[in-house]
Amino acid sequence: MISEFKDFIAKGNAMDLAVGVIIGASFGAIVNSLVSDVITPALLNPALKAAQVENLADLKTDGGILYGKFLAAVISFLVIAFVIFLMVKGINSMKKKEEAAPAAPAGPSQEELLTQIRDLLKK
Repeated sequence: MISEFKDFIAKGNAMDLAVGVIIGASFGAIVNSLVSDVITPALLNPALKAAQVENLADLKTDGGILYGKFLAAVISFLVIAFVIFLMVKGINSMKKKEEAAPAAPAGPSQEELLTQIRDLLKK
C-alpha cells in the first residue's frame, strides 16, 4: 500500500495539481489582502492620521491602510512556497534514486562480439 501511494505521489499530474492548488490559494490570499487592506483604504481615506488611531479596530473602521496584514500574507506565501519547493525537491530525488542506473545488458559486450567476429573471419 505504501509503494502504491509513493507511485501515486510521484506521478507528475498529481504533484502538479497539488502544487498549483496550494500556490494558487496562497497567492489568492495576497491579492485579497492587497485589495482589502491596502488599495481600498487608500482610496477611501487618504488623509488618515496615525495619531488618531488607538487600536486596530479603529484603524479598520477609519479606513487606515493595513500594511502589516499585507506583509503577513506575503511572508506566509513565501514560507508556503518554500515548503512546497522542498517537498517537490525531495520527491524528485526519490524518483532519481529509483531511476538511478539501468541494469547492464546480459550477454557479451560489444568488444567481445567484435573479437569473436575477428576470430571467425581469420578462420
